[in-house]
Amino acid sequence: MRTAAIRRFYETVGVVETPAGYVLTLDGRQARTPKKRPLAAPDAGLAAALASEWEGQGEAIRPADMPFTRLANAAIDGVADALEATRGSIAAYAESDLATFRADAPDELIAAQSAGYDPVLAFAHGRLGAPFALARGIVHVRQSPETLVRVREAFDAIGAPFALTALHTIVSMTGSALLGLALWNRAFEAEHIWRLAHIDEDHQIARWGVDDEAAARRALHKRDFDAAAKVVNALAPASKGN
Repeated sequence: MRTAAIRRFYETVGVVETPAGYVLTLDGRQARTPKKRPLAAPDAGLAAALASEWEGQGEAIRPADMPFTRLANAAIDGVADALEATRGSIAAYAESDLATFRADAPDELIAAQSAGYDPVLAFAHGRLGAPFALARGIVHVRQSPETLVRVREAFDAIGAPFALTALHTIVSMTGSALLGLALWNRAFEAEHIWRLAHIDEDHQIARWGVDDEAAARRALHKRDFDAAAKVVNALAPASKGN
């Protein structure tokens, strides 16, 4: 999806249910992705979020301000044609997952990481059958092949392009396949996942203060994260308990 603003070319926005899903309409005509496929969502609530983005545009359409639309285009035009490759790309994060890397100093950061990430590893072991080894400092620790297979199997069980696209966003943004799977399995809420992904950064902020440019980037990332998390929450299976 182009990133530069383009002039708004429609007046009304709607959603119609079709065999392809809930398709966005502009002035009564089906909207299309860059590859000319119907711009549709698999869920009525997600379609409403998509429509809201288009309704909210002013005289110029600004794709950078439309995270649901960008995610939908990626799912329909990209991930739907590359499901296996997408699963592999996401699962690969488990080889050096954020939740497994721990600082060796200072004590307050060590404690924060342990409090935040130990429950994530407990989820991986208990729910996925995937025990993880910890890495301290800058030393890389190789995870067992069996553990990596369990993670890959968890992603292989996800067939919906929208779900995989949203998980790709979350996993690549957080650096953690396990945080993505924890959200998919409803083990943790999205806001908690976001905080876990920023333990190190928040420690630095507490110590050195806020950098305005970094804060602005984080706000933009949060918008994309929230959109992806909404997709995951809409499509994930019902909770089976932690």
